Amino acid sequence: QVQLVESGGGLVQPGGSLRLSCAASGSDFSILRMGWYRQAPGKQRELVARITGSETTTYADSVRGRFTISRDNAKNTVYLLMDSLKPEDTAVYYCNAAKQVYTTTFLNYWGQGTQVTVSS
Repeated sequence: QVQLVESGGGLVQPGGSLRLSCAASGSDFSILRMGWYRQAPGKQRELVARITGSETTTYADSVRGRFTISRDNAKNTVYLLMDSLKPEDTAVYYCNAAKQVYTTTFLNYWGQGTQVTVSS
């Protein structure tokens, strides 16, 4: 029902910046809780940042202060601005959409992922 397409990944040097975008379709974007997750080789997928429909944000401790998640409801798009990138940020980054169907129950949708590589 919800389709997500990520873009903006690539190769960047340590200390550099990159902005990821995720375009959503198939649902009322304003009611979706959007998030970015990442998965490095040999590691579990982890939450990077999340933003609710009311724009409450959550960040992983490892990225807080460096990454900024935002959303543009008019464009049905969520962004992740990554500053001061470190080699340990290297991972496949996935866009996530969560639709609340009950008080504490959500349906989750995932994009295909975009590779971010931080290397000198």
